[in-house]
Amino acid sequence: MYLTHFKLREAPFSLTPDTRCFFGLRSHVEAINTCMTAAKMGEGLVKVTGEVGTGKTLVCRYLLKTLAKEFTLVYLPNPANNVASLYRMIADELSIDSNTEQEMLLGAIQRAAIEAARQEKPVLILCDEAQALPDDVLEAIRLLGNLETEQRKLIQQILFGQPELDERLRQHNMRQLLQRISFSAELFPMTFVEASAYIDHRLEEQGAEEGLFSLWAKRRIWVASQGIPRIAHQLCHKALLVSFSKGQKKVSGSSVKLAIKDTPMAKQHSSLRAIWG
Repeated sequence: MYLTHFKLREAPFSLTPDTRCFFGLRSHVEAINTCMTAAKMGEGLVKVTGEVGTGKTLVCRYLLKTLAKEFTLVYLPNPANNVASLYRMIADELSIDSNTEQEMLLGAIQRAAIEAARQEKPVLILCDEAQALPDDVLEAIRLLGNLETEQRKLIQQILFGQPELDERLRQHNMRQLLQRISFSAELFPMTFVEASAYIDHRLEEQGAEEGLFSLWAKRRIWVASQGIPRIAHQLCHKALLVSFSKGQKKVSGSSVKLAIKDTPMAKQHSSLRAIWG
């Protein structure tokens, strides 16, 4: 592996979202601020959308870490296949007795939410991959938002999904759920300035020497990844491997070119195209 060669503590471009290496991309910060403000105001339902690889799961995990002291958090990383599965997943996260009968789960969830509100740690559900939820589960999510006291919602929810979620919510049968969404945020691809700073940040976090990636190498990565962090991670990792195999101490444009060629999701482009962006 190239860690020793480049004097790195850990692999800087892991595909696993790691909040320890969080870098404040503009749309990420805006989404986090929107979600935190809405949650603290008791606004009920929030939606965060973004293309595959733009960092939805990272934003979700950052919120889980940041809001843990103020809320009773329910994290649903995988979409429920049906309403019964949704209730069971929520019940498990709220430590409701696993022997509770299915038909009694919603009542048990409501009682747990009332108790959480009494302790001033209201329930906040963070649901990832929401675009994959069946219609009846989305409707159940809307109905969970009906649980409330005279003062506030008992359960607040943040839905994270791909742009397909927006398409589904625009359907006529989803209009009631769409009306319940009080705030929305969108994650965008990185600009070149953001991508360059992002790559440098990830490297510096692991002790890399300054200038490990040339400006030209970062430019090629940005164009090939189209600003998508996940693809940029793949390209940076492969470029480090290529440079290591050549015994190089710096990552050059030629190493990045080989990494791009080996990455199916990367946009193949000429040097002229990289100049123009």
